[in-house]
Amino acid sequence: MKVSIQLRLGQHLTMTPQLQQAIKLLQLSTLELQKEIQEALDTNLMLEEGDEAERFLAAEADDMRLAPQPDPEPSYAQQEALAEREVPAESSEMPDELPVDTQWDDVFDSYASSSGSGSGDDEFDPLTQQSRPLTLYDHLLWQLQLSHLSERDLMIAQVIIDAIDADGYLRCEIEELVATLGDPSIGADEVQTLLYRVQALDPAGVGARHLQECLLIQLRQLPPETPHCQLALTICRTGFEALPRKDIPALLKLCGGVAESEIHAALALIRSLQPRPGAVIASPAPEYIVPDIFVHKIEGRWRVELNSEIAPKLRVNAEYLNLIRRSDQSPSGALLKNHLQEARWLIKSLASRNETVLRVGAKIVELQQDFFERGDEGMRPLILRDIAEALDLHESTVSRVTTQKYMNTPRGTFEFKYFFSSHVTTASGGECSSTAIRALIRKLIAAESTKKPLSDDKIAKDLADQGIQVARRTVAKYREAMGIPPSNERKRLN
Repeated sequence: MKVSIQLRLGQHLTMTPQLQQAIKLLQLSTLELQKEIQEALDTNLMLEEGDEAERFLAAEADDMRLAPQPDPEPSYAQQEALAEREVPAESSEMPDELPVDTQWDDVFDSYASSSGSGSGDDEFDPLTQQSRPLTLYDHLLWQLQLSHLSERDLMIAQVIIDAIDADGYLRCEIEELVATLGDPSIGADEVQTLLYRVQALDPAGVGARHLQECLLIQLRQLPPETPHCQLALTICRTGFEALPRKDIPALLKLCGGVAESEIHAALALIRSLQPRPGAVIASPAPEYIVPDIFVHKIEGRWRVELNSEIAPKLRVNAEYLNLIRRSDQSPSGALLKNHLQEARWLIKSLASRNETVLRVGAKIVELQQDFFERGDEGMRPLILRDIAEALDLHESTVSRVTTQKYMNTPRGTFEFKYFFSSHVTTASGGECSSTAIRALIRKLIAAESTKKPLSDDKIAKDLADQGIQVARRTVAKYREAMGIPPSNERKRLN
């Protein structure tokens, strides 16, 4: 095979390092953005917070007034303009744009991530010092270690709690646990005995294999003098199938000679039990939300403003900027110039991000004014394309802006994506948002009679009377998404 050199021309899309940085900042949440900015402040010599710089310049001005000098130092704006004008126009001069096939790290010293291997004080993160959230396994294991169990029993009990899920249920059979232990001397009876020991631990109901067993365990652990406890045990043991249907006549027939009022009291006791005992112990990590924009109604008009606290005001350090015009082509001078260009692009990217977030948020508020006036019932159908066409942006840009960005409104704090929903055609030829339909369904169910709750078909007819054509199965889908049980489970006789 002959070796030869060929020249080919081709075209392909690529992004400049500046655009890559702008896109990266645009898709960050508020907390991630604050971390990114702090990393830049810690590693870039040319960056400083605006407030601190203003205080520094004010202190310098006070010193100059107290002790005047013959040649006063030029102002920050003058220093920056002078530095830009006097940077030597040589091969190392900072370019306005980098070539599209250049990577950021090829030109500038990227600041290190906080997950680096450094072990100094600068790498200290107070959030990493928080204790690990307590899990159900930890809680059960702690109780077992306090019990006076033999080494063999403790080993079997640990295998049992290993098989308990976060809700507190044992999701495998006794035979599977015996096979997991892999010891011929351990039989099913011994594992069952240790399972009873685990089921006696806190929280009540843990280790149950199904809901019926969970309720029975909790009822047995109640004090004997608890009113209607024995009747509740009878209902859970023999009439459990009638509980979801709230079939009072069947329960009266099953518990012959018992008044209907006592049945209702026993059902109230059962409803007070915990169907997922593991949820009592689980402590999920807190999620912090910082709104990106604030929405206020001022003089009858909705106003949108950017949250000025989400990110510090950055500016170029005046002292280091003044050093650039004095620097030569040494490595230290090149480092300062690289950091200066990186700082300017970061400040520009942050300004572009804030402007885009504010524009998208303002347009959402403009198109969803009925929601802010009337609530969920006033939500109109909206898709990303509507915002993109109105603001002359790409849909991918709008998608990045609306992800993990929040707005604080008089009706609460919502993610931008909350205001986007599908639509259903109305009888008049218009469109109605799925969010508004959910709100109407919730309103109809809240106003229904508990003795005769509305069926999905009746809800669909009521919506049709309001001009919204929705199929019964669509109503059922929305109702289930909101966690509302069907009509037979919502029925109450008292």
